[in-house]
Amino acid sequence: MVGESPAMLEVFDQIRRFAACDVPVLITGESGTGKELVARAIHHHSGRAAGPFIALNCAAVPATLIASELFGYEKGAFTGATARKHGHVEHAQGGTLFLDEIGDMPFDLQGLLLRFLQEGEILRVGGRRPIKIDARVVAATNVRLREAITAGKLREDLYYRLNVLTIRLPPLRERDGDIEILATCFLREIASEQGRQVHGFSPAAMDLLLNYGWPGNVRELIATIRRAVVLADRPLIGVADLRLEPEQTGPTERPRPVPVRRRPNGTNLEPASHTERGAVVSALEANRFNMTRTARALGVSRATLYRMLHRNQIELDQQFLVRDSLPAAPEA
Repeated sequence: MVGESPAMLEVFDQIRRFAACDVPVLITGESGTGKELVARAIHHHSGRAAGPFIALNCAAVPATLIASELFGYEKGAFTGATARKHGHVEHAQGGTLFLDEIGDMPFDLQGLLLRFLQEGEILRVGGRRPIKIDARVVAATNVRLREAITAGKLREDLYYRLNVLTIRLPPLRERDGDIEILATCFLREIASEQGRQVHGFSPAAMDLLLNYGWPGNVRELIATIRRAVVLADRPLIGVADLRLEPEQTGPTERPRPVPVRRRPNGTNLEPASHTERGAVVSALEANRFNMTRTARALGVSRATLYRMLHRNQIELDQQFLVRDSLPAAPEA
């Protein structure tokens, strides 16, 4: 997992602390935020790391099959049950059971899950002998479980059993500063995987990534980068390669900070004006077009530097040389 935003640093701290506590954890967050990654991180940092991590998406299994998938069944329990089968709970023995979309679990099965959480034992479908299971439960949801309780879709006692420790995973739009880090990381991995010589984003493309609403969160970002790597016909991904939905770039756009420029003597900051373009170009050249060092020299973040490049119509060509994209001034 990658991130430097305050929201994610809090999540990382919770993962570290909660991993040491062998009690249920409930992870909440929008679809695509990476809830299973958090569950896996909890498992791998816990005392159960040597045991299995077993995941079941409650929304992906038909209601008629979820009981046998979760608890297993005995031979002859129903037509077609020609042999005993262990369920996900048994497979998680000594490890962690991850139940994704817990709000979609059929109501009539919730009592069986509650019994497992309370007594540490299950019954296979068609079975008569309780089976002791030692497994930690981590659950996740993208809905408000309180509303599910009110609607009669979730048992309140099950909710309290699952909601011992809670981690709220923030949507990507709330992870200020993480989008550039994630995009760069995914680009490196996907380009290597696809064998493509694509290694960066144009300033305009990065500006679009930073200001897009990301309704699909990290999952959508990964899909966007994967598509862009395939479509890009040069080393830098452009706006056209991203193919983002235009309706998500308007109302959700973050307010832009007032750009600033640091005086050479390191004194106070002054608002950027018509001198900003020259300052950015000079800083790029002085720092050999290293974006991190250039941003540091200007006293701004890398995200702000990309916005300054886009605003001043400064583009980097394929050899990372500054190219003026403004039309030439007419001769007097």
